[in-house]
Amino acid sequence: MSFLSLKNLIAEVSQAKPDQVEAWGKAWRVAVENGSQEAFLEFVAREAGRSEESLLQDLAKRLEWPFLDLRSVSIPTEARNRISTKVAFQYFVIPTDVVAGALQVAVSNPFDPGMINAVQFDARSPVKFALAPRLEIEKALKKYYGVGAETLDELSKDEPMELVVSEDKEITEGDQEASVIKFVNQIVWEAFKDRATDIHFEPAEDELRIRYRIDGILHQTPMPPQLKHYQASIISRIKVMAGMNIAEKRLPQDGRINVRIKGEEIDIRVSTVPTVYGESVSLRLLTRGKIFFGLDKLGFDRGEEDALREIIVKPHGIMLVTGPTGSGKSTSLYAFLSTINSVTKRIITIEEPVEYELKGINQISVRSDIGLTFAMGLRHILRQDPNVIMVGEIRDLETAEIAIRAALTGHLVFSTLHTNDASSAFTRLIDMGIEPFLVASSVEAVMAQRLVRRICLACKQEQVVQRDYLVKAGFPEAALPTAKFWRGRGCEECRQLGYQGREGIHELLVISDSLRPLILSRAAASTIASKAMEHGMKTLRTDGWKKALLGITTIEEVLRVTQSEEHMRSLVEGDK
Repeated sequence: MSFLSLKNLIAEVSQAKPDQVEAWGKAWRVAVENGSQEAFLEFVAREAGRSEESLLQDLAKRLEWPFLDLRSVSIPTEARNRISTKVAFQYFVIPTDVVAGALQVAVSNPFDPGMINAVQFDARSPVKFALAPRLEIEKALKKYYGVGAETLDELSKDEPMELVVSEDKEITEGDQEASVIKFVNQIVWEAFKDRATDIHFEPAEDELRIRYRIDGILHQTPMPPQLKHYQASIISRIKVMAGMNIAEKRLPQDGRINVRIKGEEIDIRVSTVPTVYGESVSLRLLTRGKIFFGLDKLGFDRGEEDALREIIVKPHGIMLVTGPTGSGKSTSLYAFLSTINSVTKRIITIEEPVEYELKGINQISVRSDIGLTFAMGLRHILRQDPNVIMVGEIRDLETAEIAIRAALTGHLVFSTLHTNDASSAFTRLIDMGIEPFLVASSVEAVMAQRLVRRICLACKQEQVVQRDYLVKAGFPEAALPTAKFWRGRGCEECRQLGYQGREGIHELLVISDSLRPLILSRAAASTIASKAMEHGMKTLRTDGWKKALLGITTIEEVLRVTQSEEHMRSLVEGDK
């Protein structure tokens, strides 16, 4: 096709003048020279104010090619085997079917002669082309070939080898090592794009499984089948990046990697443990300098927010946040500190590790290897004339005793505990060895929290829920007649999950004169919870129901993350 006819064709389908198309072509080439990876037809669609999909649909009709919706296409293995990984990823094409001996290949740029020649040569059979959006082709490549498949294809040209560090501590460079570096970078990049908080490399007998944790749920990432062959090289590369000893494979190790992705500083905490089939590696991704939510953005209702604001400006006492790992406790504590941070208050924290940096606050990272523990750090913090102290976690008697002493001597202390609900915090402290009268006089409030996944706004729809199911789940019967619920249908925006992002649900227990006698008498957690509910405390489940009625989350999600109210009631009745 000549340049003139090509320009006229694009002008026709984009509803623009040929001169405009020529100007777009020049602008696109400049963008590519400056590092843009946007395809030409993507650029044209954007400049024309249209979606790439609609533009390609019109182009397909003009070329008399099929237009494919790859989201609804199941690609057989026979078709995938006809095109090499290198050609598929280099030209962003994907084989979709074999019909009467001819291979159908979906492409997003039909005007690339190099691509057409490469595909026809690689297939070594008749080829019929079809059009599909570039983004959908990219997703299909990851789904069917696996993330980083083209990089592993380059690796397969050489014999697998481990990365080694020479005597002068310089990493030996080579083609294979460069491919390993590229593969690890791709894994981290994909995790960042998918909003993952963790990456897990898990060796098994016949595979190296890689999983991302997104919105609190683990998802297995499609990987090329030959990945297991490069397990040692990949894990060694991660250990080199994290400053670990790559020769030590028998003991657990910890390290840290600092990277920059799209202008954001990412702090990656790395942990390795030896398993039967090799070292298992976990990466925790933390965005440094992240903008923290204010209290009004954490999901509190007006009454809870007002109560919290009164607590966090008190001159002394302890405010505890409880919940399992990954329930957002640190985010809440940072929000509290950000709210009260001012030039008139000296705020010092001790954390393991410092997850996010807060301007104007003195933050200390625990270093157990040199003896800097929570207890030791807290003792020295008290000599620094602080107004507010934040202790990452109270996990032993010594730390608890120092924190309570600080609260009783005029300091406001924030910390976390690993308990299932707010009322269990008192029994946990007493079980550690703290006297009940010290607990009752120092603790001002306890907040338990969980994170529920938010319904994806792009595919949100009303959900019909059977009354019997709701009654069995403990939903308030008084609210049933007018209750409406929603769910996510599943779409490309949310990876077909129906959820995108998370929101907190909370259980705020403020110490009152009616609760202190129960703490002093070592009452059971269920008894304290029952009394607190009589005075207006909302449980996690109750707050979850409210979020479901507001269309923020689903009934199933509330049930997944909260304790059963029936179980709590049975405990209370048993105490009686």
